[in-house]
Amino acid sequence: MKIVRFSKEQKIAFGVVDEAENGDLEVVELAGDPLGGKFETTGTRYGFGQIRVLSPVVPMSKVIGVGKNYVAHQQEMQDITGATSASGAFEPLLFLKPNTSVIGPGDPIVLPQVSSNVQVEAELAVVIGAVGKHVPEEKALDIVFGYTVANDVSARDLQVADGQWARAKGFDTFCPLGPVIETEFNSDAARVKSRINGEIRQDAPVHDMIHSVAKLVSYASSVFTLVPGDVILTGTPAGVSTITDGDSVEVEVSGIGVLRNPVISETKLHK
Repeated sequence: MKIVRFSKEQKIAFGVVDEAENGDLEVVELAGDPLGGKFETTGTRYGFGQIRVLSPVVPMSKVIGVGKNYVAHQQEMQDITGATSASGAFEPLLFLKPNTSVIGPGDPIVLPQVSSNVQVEAELAVVIGAVGKHVPEEKALDIVFGYTVANDVSARDLQVADGQWARAKGFDTFCPLGPVIETEFNSDAARVKSRINGEIRQDAPVHDMIHSVAKLVSYASSVFTLVPGDVILTGTPAGVSTITDGDSVEVEVSGIGVLRNPVISETKLHK
């Protein structure tokens, strides 16, 4: 099931993607928030041209990032930063992004004036659907509501300069999510990709992750109490690339969808 969050004439609602009789995809409006277990429909249907698709979730609590969860990206980051990886194959490397960094499909990624090297990181994202603390790995998927596409936008020069990641990954607009939450995602054959102006920069199978989704959820729950709406970004493959003003960015996870965002300089935004 693919779930969208959308706006229509100043109203924000959730819906389920469904195929109309003519074969077009439509959104069937839900009566409430599906994260609260409300899957009753209002019966109202919209074409995608009638609504604005928003980020499928805006976490009330937290976005948890995972660093260096693909071997090739670990090496890539050593080359970029000149530092030895702090995350081996044994323990996930966690960080936080504020919920104010979350934007949806079509919203612009804003390049801050203080950075000269902002990069794209395509990622599979996990949406938590139930409260969990110290969840065993074998039960971790029981608290997963679904999966979406994420772009862990990062100011790489600030990441290197600061020696930690809060500022580099925490700017407003630095966490695009969407376009849908897929509740029945099968990662076996899924691939994570990024494109800048149509050119592929990242492309790797999800199964290349060092730590599985179940391991990441379990490990995160040993640190933080996970609550419905929390999002876990599972890491990015090699190929992170710099974006500039005017670029168009696409991040894709096969089986879920494509997340598209334009890029604009902060200096232009405030003119």
